[in-house]
Amino acid sequence: MAVKDWLLAHRDRLLGSPAFHQSVLRFPVSRWIARRRARELFDITAGFVYSQVLAACVQLDLFERLARGPMTVEQLASDCAMPREGLERLLEAASELRLVQSAGSKRWRLGDLGAASRGSPGIAAMVRHHEVLYRDLAEPLSLLRDRSNSALGEYWAYAGSPGHSDAENAQRYSDLMAESQSFVADDVLAHCSLNSRRQLLDIGGGSGVFAMEALRRFPSLRARVFDLPDVAVLAEERFSEAGFSGRGSAVGGNMFADPLPEGADVISLIRILHDHDDEPVMRLLRAARQAMSPDGLLLVAEPMAKTSEAPGVGAYFHIYLWAMRSGRPRSPARIREMLEAAGFADVRERKSYQPLLVRVLTARPAASS
Repeated sequence: MAVKDWLLAHRDRLLGSPAFHQSVLRFPVSRWIARRRARELFDITAGFVYSQVLAACVQLDLFERLARGPMTVEQLASDCAMPREGLERLLEAASELRLVQSAGSKRWRLGDLGAASRGSPGIAAMVRHHEVLYRDLAEPLSLLRDRSNSALGEYWAYAGSPGHSDAENAQRYSDLMAESQSFVADDVLAHCSLNSRRQLLDIGGGSGVFAMEALRRFPSLRARVFDLPDVAVLAEERFSEAGFSGRGSAVGGNMFADPLPEGADVISLIRILHDHDDEPVMRLLRAARQAMSPDGLLLVAEPMAKTSEAPGVGAYFHIYLWAMRSGRPRSPARIREMLEAAGFADVRERKSYQPLLVRVLTARPAASS
């Protein structure tokens, strides 16, 4: 460890030396490394501006307007009720981020990232939602010193107070989660077959998006959603509207205080654990172990820290969940430790199409539990 500390200290002294930076820029072999680091630091510095450019495009529905075909600045300014000069500056900035691109003759069309955002409906919903987070981040040190009055915590009173439930918060939460849940469901179920399973219990399953996708894919499966009473009502409505009333149902309750429905041979926790602190998570995992049949399977799917394909995801969720006043991103290794402490074994990580959005762990009841 002493050697490692010395090497890291030596690295830090070199990287912090202006003379060292000047010297590496003079050599072609080392120049590209210095330029890459400079670009990475610039992107961190300018990241808030990038996000606000995207937010402005979403608020003006620019991607939907341009999806109909190329438009001139004048046409867009008229449609968006924006002054031409300001809109033109936004388009120029958005083109640098590949959100839009020039179509010639002073016209604009979708860029590749703008087009891709239309294929992920959850992106626009999250961009609009982030306005609340940005209020807290206007003074980051104040937020880190005291999060008791955070705007995001008030917005997510539903999540910040696990025993709290009301129809307005339930609808708000369910609408936002449903926008992206179908993509998560596809990723999880593509790599975790439930073909041999009888009964799914989706804890914190919201309005039933994941459970319904499981019912569509696996005709012999039955599913129950367990969530706060006002949310369970929404899941029941969704099951009925989709024609799954006979196979899908919802149970209202508090996952941290009430007994979980028993008998399921597969229990899913989809984007649940990272929203809560360690103590309630351990209580929930032990309750899931107790409710599960001996031949059961546990699915844990959520964004996780220490994701090499997306090194910034942990940084994002550390701050987001701090502002929300509950939860933290955990690495797969940390979740494995918690699962084993709760009475699970054979913890495995499954493949994932988009590790940035979700990584998947499965576990089985430990024989001695």
